[in-house]
Amino acid sequence: MEPASRGSARRVRRVLTIGSMPLRRIVRRCALALSCGLFACAAPGLPPSATSAAMGRPLPTFRRQTLTGAMVSSEALRGKVVVIEFFAKYCKPCWEQLPEVAKLAQGDRDLVVVGFGEDEYAADTQAMVTKLELPFPVIHDPGNVLAGRFRVRQIPATLVLDAAGVVRWQARPTDGVRELRRAIAAVRDRQ
Repeated sequence: MEPASRGSARRVRRVLTIGSMPLRRIVRRCALALSCGLFACAAPGLPPSATSAAMGRPLPTFRRQTLTGAMVSSEALRGKVVVIEFFAKYCKPCWEQLPEVAKLAQGDRDLVVVGFGEDEYAADTQAMVTKLELPFPVIHDPGNVLAGRFRVRQIPATLVLDAAGVVRWQARPTDGVRELRRAIAAVRDRQ
């Protein structure tokens, strides 16, 4: 038998229930469902970005010739939302990602896409461009000079720049074209 002093000090906790579920749990679930519904209707924001020293920095100054002989400069890209794609022939994920970026470039006339081939030889970059039928201008970057200016540490690397020429998003290794589309839409919405 328990001593009287302990038994009298015991408190009985009453839990309100609906059916067999505690009311507190029902309220939490309803609040979570409501907040998920509200955030789903909110304006899209930038998807999570890769950690990059380029974030928030302006487009480095450059003027380079594409594989087809046309000139591309950083000044010509200002005023437009731009996707910069760094790739190389030896990069397996690049072979998977570039066709998706090519489709995106063909389907969005207001989007500017520029590729930078990081291969040692321009012929390797050209072979990749030809095989994948890339519709956007591609610049061979011998010595990875432009990759260094953009502070790119690994490829594939996809960056989205706003109309002011500032890097606003960089894809993470697991990101696909869906996240890229979200990033482009968010950058456009901010203009």
